[in-house]
Amino acid sequence: MRRTLLPLSSTLSLATALLAPLPALAQQADQAEQPVAEDDDFHRNGGIIVTAPFVRDLSILAGTSEISGDTLAREARAQIGDALTKLPGVSATSFSPGASRPVLRGFQGERIRVLTDGIGTIDVSNTSPDHGVTVEPIILDRIEVLRGPAVLLFGGQAVGGAVNAIDKRIPREVPEEPFHLDALATYGSAADERSIGASLDVPLTSKLVLHLDGSYRKSDDLEVGGFVLSPGLRAQQREIAAEERAEGNLEEAAEAEELAGLRGRIPNTGTETYSFGGGLAYIGEGGSFGISGSYYNSLYGVPERPGAGHAHGEEEGAGGEEEEGPVTIGLDQIKVDFRGQVNLPGFFEALRLRAAYADFKQTEFEGDEVGTVFRNNGIESRLELVQRERGGWRGASGVQYVHRDFSAIGAEAFVPPNTTDQVGIFTLQEVRFGNIELEGAGRFDRVVVKSQDVGVERRFNSYSFAAGLAYIPTEKLRIGINLNRAQRAPAAEELFSNGPHIATQAFEIGNPDFTTEKSWGGEAYIRYSTPDVNLSLTGFYNRFDDFIIDVPTGLEEDELPVFQFIQNDAKYYGVEAEASVVFARAGNFKFVADGVADYVHASLDGLGPVPRIPPLRLLGGLEAQSDALNLRAEVEWFDDQQRNANFETPTEGFTLVNASASWKPFGPSRGVTLIASANNIFDVVGRRASSFTKDFAPLGGRDFRISARFSF
Repeated sequence: MRRTLLPLSSTLSLATALLAPLPALAQQADQAEQPVAEDDDFHRNGGIIVTAPFVRDLSILAGTSEISGDTLAREARAQIGDALTKLPGVSATSFSPGASRPVLRGFQGERIRVLTDGIGTIDVSNTSPDHGVTVEPIILDRIEVLRGPAVLLFGGQAVGGAVNAIDKRIPREVPEEPFHLDALATYGSAADERSIGASLDVPLTSKLVLHLDGSYRKSDDLEVGGFVLSPGLRAQQREIAAEERAEGNLEEAAEAEELAGLRGRIPNTGTETYSFGGGLAYIGEGGSFGISGSYYNSLYGVPERPGAGHAHGEEEGAGGEEEEGPVTIGLDQIKVDFRGQVNLPGFFEALRLRAAYADFKQTEFEGDEVGTVFRNNGIESRLELVQRERGGWRGASGVQYVHRDFSAIGAEAFVPPNTTDQVGIFTLQEVRFGNIELEGAGRFDRVVVKSQDVGVERRFNSYSFAAGLAYIPTEKLRIGINLNRAQRAPAAEELFSNGPHIATQAFEIGNPDFTTEKSWGGEAYIRYSTPDVNLSLTGFYNRFDDFIIDVPTGLEEDELPVFQFIQNDAKYYGVEAEASVVFARAGNFKFVADGVADYVHASLDGLGPVPRIPPLRLLGGLEAQSDALNLRAEVEWFDDQQRNANFETPTEGFTLVNASASWKPFGPSRGVTLIASANNIFDVVGRRASSFTKDFAPLGGRDFRISARFSF
């Protein structure tokens, strides 16, 4: 497998700059030892800790959910998108095992932010569905899914929501023990997947903590439960075989017949990924400061649509089309992160800084030849002032800066080199009067997108607002409504694209004259929570002016259909429901029934359905829980998706049946958990409606997985 390493000079320079003020800042912190919090990274007692907005548990974050602990260990996959799909309102792009981004409430791409500890991943996964996300799930502490209007704190572009991956590379707490080790090893049968990850935290002094982590994952081609190609593509290949045979082209006919009969495994879907990182943090009562560095490397195969070619023209002097091997993608990222907090007296409680720099490179190989190289150097930072709670009033305000320097060089560089600079100012406030809570949030963004190659520079001002009202008749029940007005500046891909995009099988053309995308949205929710019963129901609606989307023109360029980005009005609406009920107890066991349901309806005014929208989904599970042993069985049903855009095929519904068991052989407090699971027990063929590759890359078939999780 081909691998490349990135230069370290720029990264080391930034690390030096960030470390320089650390001793002086540390001296300002109080010298008393920081007590270990009740819910810390090492001994968490449960409950959601919303880290991303740096203000915990604000009611305006009505749509927050998370996975952590044994659940994250059981659901962790090669890509973060595939690890979250059982949460309400969440699907995935599922382009391949090596590239899968979250889909929230039907939104994907630019309208979803994927974060690491509140900062963007600084990769190119938002530019195309075949680009992987540089997050390794097996070394995470937890993953938060943030929906609703408060997500505008991360930018107006996050209208669909945000996914925040929480790692421990910059420690938040000082371990009570001489060292703290977390490790996870997993084997999955469907792709012969082997993975291992571990993190180590060592207190060097009473206030200084060292962190080290690493991971490795390797998998082969993914097994599926039946035919690889959808019925429509199989019929198409059989027609091609008949035509070629009639013309006497027996070799081409046999090739088409072989494709039509392909079953059992998806060719060219293996992955190999490794990562490592280290961090150092000072933690005192007066504040905390830390820095980390990390490296992520992944090489994965890209499944190819039958009959699809890379339109490079003809080889000079060869007299024929260029022969190409299977497409693989190799990506590398070097990243430096900083997090600091100074505790303050008076009106403000704390000043918090979060910053990151990344040098990212992605190379697309066609056989052994380099096809297209994508590079992205980026900086993102957030500075926030958190208010001390006074009379039920609390909040946070701050500024955010994002710089992105993107380039693509090669035959399929459908976007010219470009830079994006964004400066945002935001505030989030909450106040409670008896049984009533009021929330408000506002954000202003100045975005500059330019490309010297095409001689265009665009400047956008966007304004976003949100307001919420919650009625809390008892501590068990919350009823609320949130309203928001959001604006999103067009991305460089939507402005400047002009070329063949093989991942989407289209020749894409942007429009540099776009205006901002604007939306009005709202959600109403009801939440009920007791020790034995948790119920949640949310309905949401978004109305867009100047919604940006690419649509087919009916023309063809480079043997690909031409898709033109346009602005058109659109609407999204849907529901999400989640329930969990303890219905019986016996001995040390309690028996729990839980369920998830979600549905999205999305339309373009005058043009029909929005493409790649997930269908109605229902999930139900039964679980027996005890301190040492958990047993679970679940059924997940997906409806047909018949509301399809032009050039999009219908998606047949399917049902997955899964079971799992987790066991703590040495007791609940000894830090060892063994997990066994059987996924897609009946080996059905499932295709995600939200995936570009659903017709030739279905979901995995029957998969037996075993995991061992250690925490000492």
